Amino acid sequence: MPSRYLSFRCSVPWLILLLQTLFLIRSFFAFPAAGDTYSPSNFYPEFQDVNHMVIFGFGFFLMVLRRYGFSSTGFNFLLIVLGVQCCVLVEDFLVFLRVQQNEAGLKSLAKAVVSMTAVVISTGAVLGKASPVQLIVMTLVESIFFYASRCINRTFLQVPEHLTLMHVHLFGAYFGLAVTSRFPEPPPGLDKNRSTPKSDLFSMLGTVFVWVFWPSFNSLLADSKREAVFNTYLALAVSAVAAFMLSALTSKDGKFRMVRRR
Repeated sequence: MPSRYLSFRCSVPWLILLLQTLFLIRSFFAFPAAGDTYSPSNFYPEFQDVNHMVIFGFGFFLMVLRRYGFSSTGFNFLLIVLGVQCCVLVEDFLVFLRVQQNEAGLKSLAKAVVSMTAVVISTGAVLGKASPVQLIVMTLVESIFFYASRCINRTFLQVPEHLTLMHVHLFGAYFGLAVTSRFPEPPPGLDKNRSTPKSDLFSMLGTVFVWVFWPSFNSLLADSKREAVFNTYLALAVSAVAAFMLSALTSKDGKFRMVRRR
């Protein structure tokens, strides 16, 4: 058996087992009651929308590279389910330090899922460069740093709690750029950044999936949900129309192009 398969078997499963053991220990000592987990009852549909968006939407969205279709969807799913558990542990630690109030239940789980958007964005920057172990370690480290950033924004900058989670996009982009800068450039002639019509189609489906559920993402923890949904949908609609218009104006043949190439 090649050494790379032995390395994978000797590192990834045991790392995952260690993380699951820590979560089981946490669950044994402090797991919310069933009544707390599913309250309020009208909160679950919005949570499910965001869950679909993060798993399906970003999973298909990252399939743009032709050589990493299965890796993007599979690793995206693995990183999210591991990262959500890590975020729950981090929130318990912050509650233990009395940095924030205890919000056990579905709201705490929703914050963890939203926080994983930063990790998914960073994964797109290092996809094809990082190994599974490096991706898992990046997920754990980024989750911790993102919660630290939220605490700084909430404590020193007086940013409202639900708005601190809206920084996931900016944080994930810069964190991904910082991580990818530590990887060497691929050798000349090794083109890993190419896409195919099939991979572009799946990436387009992921984009549409994210587009549909984005109002739920922005309004999940907002105080005024109706205004958040209304404003988000109109902003998305205008952006989509502008994208179609610019695609036709900037293409050589004056047609719509799903993928913009240099």
